[in-house]
Amino acid sequence: MELLDRYRDHVLGLYRIVVGLLFACHGAATLFNVLGGPHGGQVPGVGQWPAWWAAVIQLVGGALVMLGVGTRVAAVLCSGSMAYAYFVKHQADALFPIQNGGEAAAMFCWAFLLIAALGPGAWALGSLFARTARAGRGEGVRVTAA
Repeated sequence: MELLDRYRDHVLGLYRIVVGLLFACHGAATLFNVLGGPHGGQVPGVGQWPAWWAAVIQLVGGALVMLGVGTRVAAVLCSGSMAYAYFVKHQADALFPIQNGGEAAAMFCWAFLLIAALGPGAWALGSLFARTARAGRGEGVRVTAA
């Protein structure tokens, strides 16, 4: 367990990257008819509610989470979009995700909520940008002994 604790931020960073990439792939598939195409069968028209907007959130939000830029805000938006998808599209068919085909929506919803709560972990570009901005203002990085 000590090994897992030591690499917690790295595991969280990998988790964020994978979840963001998979979510962005859903958006790209829907918007551009790639990677097997959209799950609904047809590419939605520009601005079509809710499919086109959901795909844009998936592509842009997933990419932001994957890169670690604005991670928490993007993750909350992605989580909310999947909660909406679950309750509007899937939950009307049956109570449980296994019955209504909403497993992916439920899993993405909770995965993004976890990322929003825990932060981006290691290898987030947002952390690099913040560090560069602090260095540019002459604040530097302060190290203290534990």
